[in-house]
Amino acid sequence: MGEAELQSHRNLLIIHAELIFYGDAASEELSIQIAKDVEDHWNEPGGEISISQNWFYKKRYQVRFNIKGRYNGMLTPETVFENTDPRKNYFRIEEFATGNISFVDGLNSNTGYFKLENLLNNSSTAAHEFGHTLGLDHPHNLDIRGRGTPGIMYPRGTLVDPPFQYSPEVAAGQKGGTLNPFTRKVLQQDIDDLQLNRLDFNAKGFAVLGDFTSIWHEKHKPDSP
Repeated sequence: MGEAELQSHRNLLIIHAELIFYGDAASEELSIQIAKDVEDHWNEPGGEISISQNWFYKKRYQVRFNIKGRYNGMLTPETVFENTDPRKNYFRIEEFATGNISFVDGLNSNTGYFKLENLLNNSSTAAHEFGHTLGLDHPHNLDIRGRGTPGIMYPRGTLVDPPFQYSPEVAAGQKGGTLNPFTRKVLQQDIDDLQLNRLDFNAKGFAVLGDFTSIWHEKHKPDSP
């Protein structure tokens, strides 16, 4: 979830979001790094959109993402439940996650649960999950061989060209022969899919992107043997 700001005089559309992390595996350093990873991924394509000014004229805007990250070790469920700031997103980080995956609470959400291992070494996981919070789903076609670099919203298991597999020498679909998430990138198509031109900006030039799920997550625990 985020807040879009239209700066018409600068031909800029800025997406503001704050990623607030809690949980035993979260820290201030990690929070700042994750936010930087998300910001870098989404700013990499230098995205642009056109917004109609009237029936006859469309104006071109550069799309920029302003993503902040911070750790809150004292966060309470009530703070998450009662938040009304569209820029604030809350994610728990733990070493263990049920299902061994990171997730957010649906499309257009502002909460979720991250597995620590998924977030390290310049991973694209946080940028992928952030896309979900802005309303983007996984693409329907998960066989994109011959189409080059996979966009950020393609999930694990997608069939891709060999350079984008875990193991380039492995046959497509075999173990190691599917999308390595580290090779995903935000493309202009991902920016287009946000449909920012359809946002309802107020008189001050702001609009909400996404929605409040406001779910507090307890720490997942492995099942007892």
